[in-house]
Parts: sequence; structure tokens; C-alpha cells
Amino acid sequence: MQVTGTVLTTRRVDAYHALTVVAPGVAERFRPGHFVSVAVGGPRTSMVTRRALSIHDVKPDYGGTVELVFTAKGPGTSWLAERRARDTLDLVGPLGRPFPLPRDPASCVLVGAEYGAAALFPLADALMERGCRIDFALGAASADRVFGAMRARRMAETTTLTTEDGSLGLRGSVTDVLPSVIADTRADVIYACGPMETLRAVTAVAIEFDIPVQVAVEESMACGIGVCMTCVLPVIGDDGVTRMVRACVEGPVFRGERVRFEDVGTIPFDALGAPGGGARNVG
Repeated sequence: MQVTGTVLTTRRVDAYHALTVVAPGVAERFRPGHFVSVAVGGPRTSMVTRRALSIHDVKPDYGGTVELVFTAKGPGTSWLAERRARDTLDLVGPLGRPFPLPRDPASCVLVGAEYGAAALFPLADALMERGCRIDFALGAASADRVFGAMRARRMAETTTLTTEDGSLGLRGSVTDVLPSVIADTRADVIYACGPMETLRAVTAVAIEFDIPVQVAVEESMACGIGVCMTCVLPVIGDDGVTRMVRACVEGPVFRGERVRFEDVGTIPFDALGAPGGGARNVG
């Protein structure tokens, strides 16, 4: 649904920005893994495409609020970072395919890199309501870019932190410590959010341990509703056929082993409809 939401609060979270927006319809329909697309620039702007933002938190305040976390790295998100309380935003959501939840209690490792980790916290709440064990592995380039470390420590059985510069936790990437976290927690499933290279590495570790992995991909989305086709990526279907699917509609959550990470940004020759004839992928 499309709503005009009023900004309730704004805050800095280390290197990131967080906006809490009153959006009852979006909050009511939200499931962990959903996102919203936000119009940027104001009514007279030349920035016609929206910005897709993950939902970090949902609360019943004022009929329903959503908190959006992002980094200001371009004109659109820089404009968002300048919003103040009582400003209004045009939101469409909740969008996308949410995380699937286990039917029975399970040991779940949640892997987040940079501000992509924001989407893992409502997921953690939902998993804990089902009696699941939660363990976090969070990483980033530096301490100010690790999102949610304190909240993760309050929620989880264990929280492992990594930074590439060694300024917080262990030095290295979050995928460096993932094998030991899986072994120590006897993980049944992995959920991951973050840059595509991180998701690719997390998936490789999950395949090595032969446990399922659900990844929320980060692809550029101009419309968020499946029309513009800017967010397509190659994914192997249940029938073994690779198709170019839309991250905003068929995703953003996929089974990690089904995403052809090495071919993201291209159309594989064997994808359905490609010049290669859409041959079955047996890899």
C-alpha cells in the first residue's frame, strides 16, 4: 500500500541514519524481511526513482511505526538523512518476500554485514517467539559500521563481532568466524543480510556444512514492485532451470544455494529465454 507517513524521530546510529515513520498500514502488514520504497527529493525533484530501505523495527506507537536504517551515500539517501520530525514521506510497502520461519524450534545463526544487519532484528524476535535459539555474527569494516551489536548481545545466546580493521571484536570478516559459530551452536539454519559478496561467502560456508541458508539480497531497486526490472538476478528454480527473477518481488529473500552469485550482473547463457536456449542448470 502507498501511504504518506509522518517522521516521528530521527537519530544517528554510529555511521548510519535511522528514521521512525508513522505508517500504520505498513506496520500492520509487516513480516520480517519486508522492505519499503521511499520517494526522495520532494515534490519538485528530478529524482524520480525511489529508494528501497529495510525495516529495522515495528512498534504499535501512534497506530503503527516503522524504523528505517540506511547510509547516506548518494543524493537520494542524503536527502532522507536531512528529514526531521513532522516531515512527511511517501512510502510504498511492505514489499517483497519475507523470511520463511521454521515450523519447529531450531538453532538459528543470524549473519549481518554493515547496515544490512538491521533487517535481522525483527526476524530474531519472530524466531524467539517460536522457541528458536538465536546466535548473531555481525561484521563490518570498522566499529562504527557494525550495526546493532548491543541489541544483539541482549537478545542472543552468543554474539560474535568482527571488523576488518580490528577496532571491534575479532579482526577479519564475518564469514571468517562463521564456521566456528556454526560448530559451536550446532546451527540448523543460517539467515543472512548484507552485501552480495558477503552473502556469497556465507552461502559457501552453509553448503560446506550442509545446512540451509536464507539470504536477503541487496540489489538496486528503482520501483520496488517488479515493473522496472532493474533488480533482476539469476536464480535456479525447483525444476533446475535458471531464471532471471526480480529481487523486489520474488525476493529479496532467497535460498542461498539457488542464487548464482558468480553470475549476478549478467544473463547466464543457459537462463530461460537467453540465447543459450534456457538449458537446465545441473550445477
